[in-house]
This record gives sequence, structure tokens and C-alpha cells, in this order.
Amino acid sequence: MSDDMGIFTLYGRRRLRRVLFGFGVFVVIGLVLRASWLPPHDSAITDISTSGPKAFVVASMKNDDTNWIQEHLPGWNLIRYVVDDPKAQYTVPKNKGREAMVYLTYIIDHYDKLPDVIVFMHSERYQWHNDDPIYDGVTLLQSLQLPYLISQGYTNLRCVWTLGCPAELKLTELPQEAPSDPKSAKTTEFAYPAAFKALFPGEDLPDVVGVACCAQFALTRQKIRERPISDYHRYRNWIMNTHLEDHVSGRVLEYSWHIIFGRPAVHCPNAKVCYCKVYGLCGLECSEEGKCGERWPFPPFSTLPNGWPGIGWDGEVMNEEKLDELRKSAMKNGLA
Repeated sequence: MSDDMGIFTLYGRRRLRRVLFGFGVFVVIGLVLRASWLPPHDSAITDISTSGPKAFVVASMKNDDTNWIQEHLPGWNLIRYVVDDPKAQYTVPKNKGREAMVYLTYIIDHYDKLPDVIVFMHSERYQWHNDDPIYDGVTLLQSLQLPYLISQGYTNLRCVWTLGCPAELKLTELPQEAPSDPKSAKTTEFAYPAAFKALFPGEDLPDVVGVACCAQFALTRQKIRERPISDYHRYRNWIMNTHLEDHVSGRVLEYSWHIIFGRPAVHCPNAKVCYCKVYGLCGLECSEEGKCGERWPFPPFSTLPNGWPGIGWDGEVMNEEKLDELRKSAMKNGLA
């Protein structure tokens, strides 16, 4: 090899190193700038962990007792909104729309600092719509399968189809005039098309809406942030400005949450699969797609008796032995 060729090769190598170094710097700067342009919440779902921060967002009134949550469910942060106390630590701008106002206010106020997993729920431990043999929120929430909740992003806490599935709102069969009884279930159905147009501008009104009641569900931070905060402002502004009565505007949102969080208008998972994946209750005997025996007994009234579960529907005393029998009979296991 000649001296001239050796000098040229050395020069070429140095130049190549400078080019590669400059390219590397350019790539690093580009990645840094890209990261700075992304919103702080644009993280992968793998950032959400079963051991990460999680919270219960509870819609309550001043006299409600929520001590049961901290007593039986340690490891969760309790965010209790008190809708009838403007001096409470967490409250709402206007007591309207029932639990929907609480849920939306929490999302708006915490949009940039959400925990990994949030369960949106009502305040009482025993409620007729809790999907449990004795309507107990403790056993329900203790059984939640966090890995599944995280994988789904949005999960309704109710598996049984009664009430709400498979077709709660039939929007192609509306009457010409609003029902004379404002408390009629048909009032929500009648009001839904106009509400849908305001909540979801530019989207097509579905023919049917179906989802298991009753506005208690789990969400991940990622799922909430799939929508911009402006959407949640729009939903809350609609509640604040609508002339609909509270129970109607609240029910409109009750049958819209699943749509807000990316599910089809009819979202009615198979009950057997739901119980297994959401609560780890696999092998239940389920003769119907939307029901598993008496896992959730249909209540004779929408208000539980005073003293429940110690006092039954007919005023009878329900001791622990009786309650255990009730649980076992409702939880027939097909694996036995």
C-alpha cells in the first residue's frame, strides 16, 4: 500500500467517525424533542402495574358512612366526594347529575395526576345493585382481579344482565311525546337522542344501547387519557346546563360510560366469563348467558331493609350461619 493511500484511508476514517457522531447526536436530540412534545400521560399500558397506586372515587352525601372502605380494603386511596357539603375536601361545582358529576369532576381535577387504577363507586357497603349474593361491596371489591382490569382499561363491576342488558334503550321505537310520568324509565330513553348528540357531536346515534347498570366501574389511567380533557369538560357542562331532572341526566351518563371508554353501544359480556375474569369466580353454574343462578338475587325492592344484612326482607333475623347458607346456595360451583 502506498503512503498516499494510507493517508487517504486515515482521513476517510476520521471523516466517517465525525459523520457517525454527528448523526448520533442528531438522533438523540430528535428523541429528546419528541419526548418533550408528547403529553405527560402518553405512556404505554405496561407502565400500569397491579402494585401501583390505586384509588376508590366515591360519590357520597354528608351523612354516609364510608369507614368500611378503609377498614376492609387497605392499599387503596379513598377519594370521597361529598356532594352536599361545599366545605368538604372533595366536592362538586354543582350537586346535579348524581354520581356522574362526581366522576367527571374527579377526572377533570386529576387528569394529569391519575393513579394507575381507579374504581368509581357509590358510598354504601350494601346496595341492591352490588353483584353479590347479599349485595355486599366488601366481598365484591376484595375479589377484583387487577391484572384483568388493567388489560381491559374499562370494566363494569356488574356481570349480571339485569338490569340494562341486552337492550335498555331502544332508540328506534321512541314515542312522539315525552312520557307523562317523569320518573318513568322511558323518560331517559326519550331524552337520550338529544343528549347523545350533545355528548358525542358528529357520532351516529345507535339504534340500541345496552349495558349492565348501575354506574360502578373500574378504569385505568391510560383509558381515561385516551380522550382529551376537553371531552370530560363537555360532558360535565352538559350535566350542569341541561334542564333534565337529576335522575334522567344521571341515567343518560349511566348508559354512556361504556361508550365514552371505547365499548360498543351494546356492551353485555357473557356473565359466566365476566364473573371468572373480573372476580375470579370461575366454574359458576350459568344456565343463561346473562345470569349465573342466584349469584345476584333479584331484590323485591330497590332499597334494602334497615339493618341489612342482619335483618332480612321480611323482618327476620339473619345471623352469620344464615348468611353463609345464602352465600353458598348462590355460589353453586360447577367444578364440584
